[in-house]
Formats: sequence, structure tokens, C-alpha cells
Amino acid sequence: MSGMGDGYVGTAQDAVRIRRLQKQREAERLKIQELKTKSASDQGQPGLLQFGSSTSEILETAFKKETVGLVTREQYVEKRVNIQTKFEEEEKEKLEKLRKEEEELQLQKRKKRKTKGGSKLSFADDFENGSDEEDGENKTSEPKNLMRGKFGKDPTVETGFLPDSEREAEEQAERERLRKQWLHEQELIQNEPLEITYSYWDGAGHRRVIHVRKGDAIGEFLRGVQQQLAPEFREIRTTSVENLLYVKEDLIIPHQHSFYELIVNKARGKSGPLFHFDVHEDVRTIADATIEKDESHAGKVVERHWYEKNKHIFPASRWEIYDPTRKWERYTIHGD
Repeated sequence: MSGMGDGYVGTAQDAVRIRRLQKQREAERLKIQELKTKSASDQGQPGLLQFGSSTSEILETAFKKETVGLVTREQYVEKRVNIQTKFEEEEKEKLEKLRKEEEELQLQKRKKRKTKGGSKLSFADDFENGSDEEDGENKTSEPKNLMRGKFGKDPTVETGFLPDSEREAEEQAERERLRKQWLHEQELIQNEPLEITYSYWDGAGHRRVIHVRKGDAIGEFLRGVQQQLAPEFREIRTTSVENLLYVKEDLIIPHQHSFYELIVNKARGKSGPLFHFDVHEDVRTIADATIEKDESHAGKVVERHWYEKNKHIFPASRWEIYDPTRKWERYTIHGD
């Protein structure tokens, strides 16, 4: 095959590909040679700027190009000033362009961080809006800067568990109002009249009825009983209130306890409730041992000397001192 050596062995397609590669290499060699020649000629010209030249060298080179031939002194100075002014303007434009490119780059970086971060805080939107405004325009107004830096609140978030001085003050005022209202209501209850059926016991029963207030203590009740019984019983006239006992449902109630206390606490005795002061029996058509009896017996007023002499004899042998902490779950048989 023509153009190939005598020892070449190959097909026609191989020969075509080889010639194409040879042409490409030759074209590249010529291009490189042309660039080398142009570079050498450029380095030989004194008027062209070289890479890495200083500002003074650049100004001097440009001035030499503008002052070729004979010029007057005024033209010389004018050209010098014009070249320097033009150079400074070009430098300012370059710096401004670099500054704008840097700002755009920083803005793009911030936007990328926001997109990747995706803050989940409720005030994230307010913070991002503030950053965008700061990047868009540099405002010097102090109140607006403060508004941008302030985080907002999400009205949909439940904040009832957080401390709130105003809410706590309102709750405290409401509690105080309810406390005063409750005390007033309890005072009205304590001033309500109460009818008590009792029996003066000296071995036999002498039933009487007396009216007191619900807030009266047992000692005040016994004082009224003494005044009521004194005309009829000589031993009552000669004794003091401290020597009188009030026995209700087989329990001796100390003088300091009040009827209001027994009613509110729904106190119970051994043979019936201590908060009922009338007399009634449990009347039912069908006997049912699973349902507790609802009976109230007349309380007994006893002189202490008689009790000390007969406490070993029924019914005084059943009597005990009232203990508010002790609970009587089931009533026992009452002896009268």
C-alpha cells in the first residue's frame, strides 16, 4: 500500500485511521510552533505588560505608549494625569466588581445553609426573615435592627405549664376569694340553730330537748343543760359544768369538740351516728343484715360522780372516750 513501509501489514481501514492520526499530530505541532513564535515576539516588545508587573511599572509602560514622539510639557503633564486617573478608575471598578461577587457568593452560601439546616424552632421564620433583610440592605436605624434580632412566639404552642407571674397572681387572688367565700359559708352554717334531744341519766332516763347553735362546743351545750335541769335536780344545781359528761352512742364526747365538727366529719359512734341529734329508729319492711341500720339514740348527760361509781355496771360499762382517729365501721347493739 502506497505511503506505508514495505513491511506494513493491515487492512485499508487501519491505513485510513493511521493517516488521520498523523494529520492531527501535524496540526497540533504547527499550532504549538505558532504559539511559541508569537510568545517570543511579544516578549521582545517593550510596550506590552508582563505578568506580575507592579503598579508603577504598568503606569510607566502605558505612559510611554501615549508619549511617542515630541510632545510639549503641558501635553506631557496632561497625559500623565489622564493615564493615572484612568488607571485609578479601572482599579476602583475592579474592586467594586470583586466586592459584589464576594457578596453574591456569601449570599448563596447562606441560602444553601438554610436549605440544608431546616431549623425546626417555632421562631425560625422570623430569624430567617431578619437575616434576609440584613443581607439585602444595610439599614442604620436602631429600632429596626432590634426588631430583626427579636424572636417571635408561636401562638399554637401550649405554654400553660410555663411560669407566668400574671397568671399566678390571678390564681392566687381567686384562691383567696374562694377561701373567704368558704369561710363565710361555714360561719353561716355554724350559726344555724340545732335541736338536740338528750336524756339526763341518773340510773333512769329524763328526756329533754334543748336548742343550741351548730358551732357550739359540747361544754357550751352542757352549760345550757345545767341551766335547764337545775330547777328540777338538786345535784345538778350544786355541780359545775366540768363535772357533767355528754355520752352519745356509747362514746363520751370531750368538752372541746363542737357539734359542727361531728356533723362535718360525719363522726360515728359504737351504736349509731354522732351527727344526728334527734331520736329515730330504723324501720324497714324487709330485714336485710347486709344493710347497716339507720338509728339515732338520745345522748345522755351524766354527772361525773355517778359515772365513777357505776362505770362497771351496764350501760356505763360500754362507754369509751371519743377518739376522732378511730373509725367504727359497724354499729353494735345499743343498751338503754
